[in-house]
Amino acid sequence: MSSALAHFVINFWGVRGSISCPGASTVRYGGNTPCVEMQVGGKRLIFDGGTGIRVLGRSLLSQMPVEAYMFFTHSHWDHIQGFPFFVPAFVKGNRFHIHAAIAPDGSTIEKRLHDQMRHPNFPVPLQVMGADLQFNDLEIGQSVNVGDVIIETAPLNHPGQALGYRVNWQGYAAAYVTDTEHYADHIDENVVKLAQDADVMIYDATYTDDEYYSKQSSKIGWGHSTWQEAVKVAKAANVKKLVIFHHDPLHDDDFLDQLGKDVAREFPNSILAREGIPVQIVPSSSCLNGIKPVKEIQVSV
Repeated sequence: MSSALAHFVINFWGVRGSISCPGASTVRYGGNTPCVEMQVGGKRLIFDGGTGIRVLGRSLLSQMPVEAYMFFTHSHWDHIQGFPFFVPAFVKGNRFHIHAAIAPDGSTIEKRLHDQMRHPNFPVPLQVMGADLQFNDLEIGQSVNVGDVIIETAPLNHPGQALGYRVNWQGYAAAYVTDTEHYADHIDENVVKLAQDADVMIYDATYTDDEYYSKQSSKIGWGHSTWQEAVKVAKAANVKKLVIFHHDPLHDDDFLDQLGKDVAREFPNSILAREGIPVQIVPSSSCLNGIKPVKEIQVSV
């Protein structure tokens, strides 16, 4: 394995849920909807196509031709709304392998992305995209091999269905678990399976417990979880670093600063996802000599 491939980096391009919320009060954490890029063993994986994918696309223009493997959790608006503005998809010579589970109504991810770009929703159709778009329908529970990277899947508890992912490479693992709602009487076994012994777990903690169980405006049944449940899962699954994700658009920077302190008291090795702040799962140089790598997780600021 060459030193050029000896890395596992997670880049956050969109960390909000539901709707983008740009403005002065969301500058530090960002206001774009979900898009997470993982550069793993020389492969580029992209999870979800919220408004953050537009920014990712602009960053890729200097690196073309680009080949990437895209994985959608589901097709609710906040997870696909940036795809029509993903400039590299319009450029011939680029290639994108697009994966998602078939929706409960039988529609494929190709159809759903196509439909959002149909008149009167959008001025140009999917067919205008000049890149080689290769669509792949996933069975729930299916694994995908991308070189020596293995991507596992499991169902999440979300209205209309959502898929969670686990990325495995050279003994390292990162779980991407967003748009899932916890159960009142037990921890979701599918989530624990995805996160078991993971170096990093990215978890949907849209609400606090107070918001979720509010008597005035309960969020039960909305398909999202809380940071308190994230901590429970992280402890149960022996997660090394917890990343709180899918921030509520009503949670401004100051609110999230305090929330981060609350989470850290319960699970010290945790951070809140921020646009532009990568998480690096860094193998020791000893792995180049055939020695089992030492895991070191770094957050760049």
